[in-house]
Amino acid sequence: MLVTAGMFGFGYALVPLYNMLCDAFGINGKVATTAARVGTVEVDRSRTVTVEFVTTVNGGRPWKFRAEQASIDVHPGQLYTVNFYATNTEGHDLVAQAVPQVAPWDAAKHLRKTECFCFNNQTFKAGEEKRMPVVFMLDPELPAYVDRVTLSYTFFDVTDVAMQQNRGT
Repeated sequence: MLVTAGMFGFGYALVPLYNMLCDAFGINGKVATTAARVGTVEVDRSRTVTVEFVTTVNGGRPWKFRAEQASIDVHPGQLYTVNFYATNTEGHDLVAQAVPQVAPWDAAKHLRKTECFCFNNQTFKAGEEKRMPVVFMLDPELPAYVDRVTLSYTFFDVTDVAMQQNRGT
């Protein structure tokens, strides 16, 4: 029983542990989950980079999750807004957390997000659909050989963890 309980606890700790390791070592295309400060940056209109958007729901949940558009062409240094839509198709309320990833891995440090649904847990009522904007720019210092960036989000069900945190406070 003790081993089973330990394995169950380890399973819950995997996502935060993974995030801490990726943040500490800057690996696996992880991006910071805090708002970036975007100062006055010169827009590089001579360069166009295609940004693709990929959405996944972890664990085979029946939720609907999609980007407004599959990709856009951007100029480094310019702010863009892309809307994502998620629908809770289950018959009960839930809390979800989106985990972002960027490919290629060396583009992650050049992606600046000022607003993102991935910064916080998202609470959904049963059947609720949400429009969730992401406001971002690519830093003009993005290496010249990078002409395509993939920004992907995976939604995880964190209802149990959120409920435990609420009980503890």
